[in-house]
Amino acid sequence: MPAAPLDVETLTRAPKVLLHDHLDGGLRPQTVLELADEVGYRELPADEPEALGRWFREAADSGSLERYLLTFAHTVAVMQRPEAVQRVARECALDLAADGVVYAEVRMAPELLTAGGMSLDAAVEAMLDGYAQGSREAAAAGRPIVVGTLLCAMRQADRWVEVAEQVVRHRDAGVVGFDLAGPEDGFPPDRISAAIELLDRAGAHRTIHAGEAAGIESIRAALDGAGAERLGHGVRIADEVPVDGPLGELAERVRDEQVPLEVAPSSNVQTGAYPTLADHPVDRLHRAGFTVTLNTDNRLMSGVSATSELAAVVDTFGWGWDDVQAVAERALRGGFADDAVRARVFTDVLRPGFEALRP
Repeated sequence: MPAAPLDVETLTRAPKVLLHDHLDGGLRPQTVLELADEVGYRELPADEPEALGRWFREAADSGSLERYLLTFAHTVAVMQRPEAVQRVARECALDLAADGVVYAEVRMAPELLTAGGMSLDAAVEAMLDGYAQGSREAAAAGRPIVVGTLLCAMRQADRWVEVAEQVVRHRDAGVVGFDLAGPEDGFPPDRISAAIELLDRAGAHRTIHAGEAAGIESIRAALDGAGAERLGHGVRIADEVPVDGPLGELAERVRDEQVPLEVAPSSNVQTGAYPTLADHPVDRLHRAGFTVTLNTDNRLMSGVSATSELAAVVDTFGWGWDDVQAVAERALRGGFADDAVRARVFTDVLRPGFEALRP
């Protein structure tokens, strides 16, 4: 029996693993409108779901990381209550599961949810409750998904230690690791060493945004200064991966140590890192032996899903089933959930899913 064709329908059915997805970047437009109405937020640029979704996509597709990040003011504004956070997290789990994602790590900076008086603890617990509820509903519908929570500290703020404490406090309840988000330039990932030391003492996992807006040295700092196990984006490692010729010293290290790169091609194009998907180094890095994973970054702003991101790369670079399966399996290996959890996903969901599509 021949393998299924590589089209959107089969890629939707293919089991996918997502390591880099922002909770506040993936709200349903209808949910944004309803939550805004509940709290009297009047700053939204549209009052109808389709128009609002289009506004987010157009604002994000400006070629400017700064303008891209401004869109989050609206989503964060409507997520300042525990019940709103819980709803958004529940819907996130359901939407990812419906898209064929079987394992996801979704990140959020809880400090961004405290403007209305919500504590970090309450924000984290609301996320965990929402993911758990959505995962139960997805499983009951025949679409099992495991969702782990990554907590971000904002580089430009000074709450790193508090966020690291939340990672350690809740890691038996679904928080799987720590992240640093926000502007890379001017805010090195070891700026608040007490947070890194706390994570080290607890043996807590971490992934660090690096090599997106800033270059090679941001990647070196993430690895050596913050002990990053994965690189959020990390695509600027391609600066040391020539089309012809030897790898640079850091690129060789990242490849040889199989440091997972949480690559989000559409987002990188939208923020101006690369002019088009065809110019993006995702395929070059994949062919050169780097641990490339494919991710959505912000589903609302970028107008993408895990399936659409995978389909775009397949179409642009001619990937086959071997490439699709390899990306999913390496992403699962790079996940921060317990070994037993990831082994169960691999044995019970990932491998059988691919066997059904490519017997």
